[in-house]
Amino acid sequence: IILLGISIASVFIFWFGLKAALGTEYPLLAVSSGSMRPTLQVGDLIMVQGLNFSQVNAAPASSPVPGDIIVFRGEVLGKPGDLIVHRAVRWEVIDDKAYIRTKGDANSGEDAGRVTATDLIGKVVGRVPWLGYVALFFQPMETKLIIVALIIVYIFVAFFWEDITKFIRSLYKKPQPQPHDFVERCLNAKG
Repeated sequence: IILLGISIASVFIFWFGLKAALGTEYPLLAVSSGSMRPTLQVGDLIMVQGLNFSQVNAAPASSPVPGDIIVFRGEVLGKPGDLIVHRAVRWEVIDDKAYIRTKGDANSGEDAGRVTATDLIGKVVGRVPWLGYVALFFQPMETKLIIVALIIVYIFVAFFWEDITKFIRSLYKKPQPQPHDFVERCLNAKG
């Protein structure tokens, strides 16, 4: 149980340290769609760094210096609750307000929405192929519930292991005949 507590504490320290170091609420994300192929693949784990809105480099993927791959809130594209990972392809100014236009590298056209400073989460600064599949596996609520249930069972079993093994042994323990029982049975059989 102590080891479990240390493990959980280590994960929290790592996560909050990463959030502070990269300056974003979402420092690690899993790519869940193919819209950024071939640059990012489904199942890639991406590292996201926070940045100031005005620092975003916007240019098409085909440019000599491609635009930043940014992460922004899905409300921009009518997908509330989702985080979108697309390339910043150009700046747009409407009524003295700046917006970023985005596009998935695998998509044929620009996204319909415009990214504002409040929508921006950060830019992609690194990726680890395949590792994002672990995070994607844990996304459905059913999987999370199963994992929580298994952890609870593990803690219960670890805490009560000695009592459980004693109980199981008592179920399979046969009473051993005592020597005086044999003598009594023999005498009763004759009589």
